[in-house]
Amino acid sequence: MTSASPSGSRSAPGAQHQPWLKFAALALVVAALGLPVNDLFRYGLLVIAAVVVVAGTISRRRMQWIGVLAAVVLCVLARVGLEAPRIEEGHNVFLVDGAGGALEAALPPAAFRFMAAEFDAKYPPARRCDPKQEGCWRGQAFPRQAFAFSADGIYDRTALSRRVSGIDFSDPVWLRLGFINEHGYNWNSEVSDVTRASRERNSLALIHRWRLEMPWFVMYRFPAAFVGSALCWRGEVLWEGADERFEPIAHAAMQCRTLAPDDVGRHIFGVTIAQPLAMRLAPSATIRVRQLVEPCLALIGTAMVLALLVSVRARRLLPSFALVAVTLTVAFFNDASFLGGVRPFDSGDDGLVYDGYARVMLRQFLAGDITGALEGSEAVFYFTPGLRYLRAVEHLIFGESYLGYLSLILLLPFLAFAMFRRFLPLRWALALTLVFAAVPIGVVFGSSLVQYVKWAARGFADPAAYVLFLAGFVLLVGRTAAGPRNRFAAAAGAGLLFALALFVRPNIAPAAGILLAGAGVAALWQRQYRHVAGLCIGFLPVLGMALHNWVYGGALVLFTATAAHPVLLAMPPAAYLAALGDLVHLDVAGEHLTRALRQIGGWLSGPSEALAMAPFHAAAIVVLVRMALWRRAEPWLRLTAVATLVQQAVGLFYASAGRYYYLTWLLTLLVVAVWLHDEGIEIVRRRFPDFCQRIAKHRGSIKFVRGLDRIARMIA
Repeated sequence: MTSASPSGSRSAPGAQHQPWLKFAALALVVAALGLPVNDLFRYGLLVIAAVVVVAGTISRRRMQWIGVLAAVVLCVLARVGLEAPRIEEGHNVFLVDGAGGALEAALPPAAFRFMAAEFDAKYPPARRCDPKQEGCWRGQAFPRQAFAFSADGIYDRTALSRRVSGIDFSDPVWLRLGFINEHGYNWNSEVSDVTRASRERNSLALIHRWRLEMPWFVMYRFPAAFVGSALCWRGEVLWEGADERFEPIAHAAMQCRTLAPDDVGRHIFGVTIAQPLAMRLAPSATIRVRQLVEPCLALIGTAMVLALLVSVRARRLLPSFALVAVTLTVAFFNDASFLGGVRPFDSGDDGLVYDGYARVMLRQFLAGDITGALEGSEAVFYFTPGLRYLRAVEHLIFGESYLGYLSLILLLPFLAFAMFRRFLPLRWALALTLVFAAVPIGVVFGSSLVQYVKWAARGFADPAAYVLFLAGFVLLVGRTAAGPRNRFAAAAGAGLLFALALFVRPNIAPAAGILLAGAGVAALWQRQYRHVAGLCIGFLPVLGMALHNWVYGGALVLFTATAAHPVLLAMPPAAYLAALGDLVHLDVAGEHLTRALRQIGGWLSGPSEALAMAPFHAAAIVVLVRMALWRRAEPWLRLTAVATLVQQAVGLFYASAGRYYYLTWLLTLLVVAVWLHDEGIEIVRRRFPDFCQRIAKHRGSIKFVRGLDRIARMIA
């Protein structure tokens, strides 16, 4: 919530360089942590560093930067030189349907025969689903290599899946097996005899909510440094002995076996076909000490960057860290696997499609096929295009995890605060942000963090697009009523963020178009030509979608091929004309009039999809019209009201699924809140003075206001 700093601070000497200095400081933190940032300890350091850097002021002294750079370089060199011994890990789904295949060709014959026998016993060939039936696993892709690709192994160039420093899992979700969301395994669990996953309905099963049902295996090869360590497991393990013979060992409870010199370089398979598997490595004392070196170096490097480059008041950090904690708590209770695990996405879900495409693109990129990677697995975009590219970048930075998307969600409450603070007093902005982040009452109005977390954890594109849109909106409207300054960089950043938002979710184009057009006209009127140039150049990449469709598919499609799909375009303009015809002929039960009323009802039901909310949402639409026409309102707010009204109109024509309109109703909430502050509260006071006095004097109201004032003093 650092955007609440006094406006005068931005005009301080060197303030215009602060964004670039902060970016450089965070880049040094990432270098100190090392890529990929795929464990919670280093990710926690990254989040802490990001909050401190954004809230603070970065030093411009050259000697301090040289000292920090030297410290980070030393940490990186020490991490390379003192790296803990690594264990080679290979894992994959185990699917066989007859002779041949990559698994049979590459796995040790004895191990393959054992797993194939278990697979045939659990999934008898006579009872397998029909490969001609859509959704059957036999009609999907089989493993094309013995060991699946893992984004964790990108920087190791290992021949297997990845290299790890330790082993400790009882749930494959936390083992982070990325192959479970390969697009080729998008079979329908209701049709296929081999199912993808199931969900534990017990409300207390927070950490182990998802159960991977796919048959899979994991294989380890230990170097000599691990001799004397103990490998413990529950379930079934194939332990390689002499002459490539494997001893099957099954434990009903966790039991351990010490690694001997003869075990070095041999294959040890954990098999999860017939029963679940849990494994843990109890390292020797020497290995345990060496495993502590890398996290310690990450901590030292991060601390050096923050201590030498950043100056910040400690009390100013408390509200920001509290907001991060609230967001993480919401994510934990919604889907704990979002915090560092890899959950199996539901078959047919957008999340599986986007991540499946991203994994294909990432392998193409690593193989040097840049053209194929940019194609994005579709010659002409059918699904919304942007998230697959963001997912690919996410895997480059955060490995086999979804911590990149989590980072966007962590940013969301801060953007909501900045948006509210731009048009409202600090106390109001704090109250609305608190309601948005921590009070689920906003669910009925599409203005609750819970909704964004839910769909982000499922891998849908909508929350990511809305975060990018809000970031662009905050940059576009500036920090004061005077609007943004005549600066090219800020305008280009706003334009680029809007372009990225449309790239991820094109259906928000109406609001983006109105806002950018209004801002451009205002800048031209004020002769802010650098601002106009920045907006245009920043937004120019939005044409990349049409260019992609033309280059790869030879089709002139602006965004995606589904814009006029009847499932999405539920009520085209022609249908409203037909409904008007029914009304003219007094056919109140006519098909078209019924469709129109159902569409309007779904639109006014809002994201909660509860018809009881329709009157409240209708009143909010009236307020939008009022603020758009009210000459006393700030011009930027009037422009926002117009853009929101135009975006609301999308709900009259397109499918009324709640997640499509979270952003629309959040912007509506902003406009309604400003109206309440400027006009609505006074109207209520005049009509119900006694009621308003009782509310103002209530003990709860007084405590709430005092709490807001304390927070306001912290960030002032």
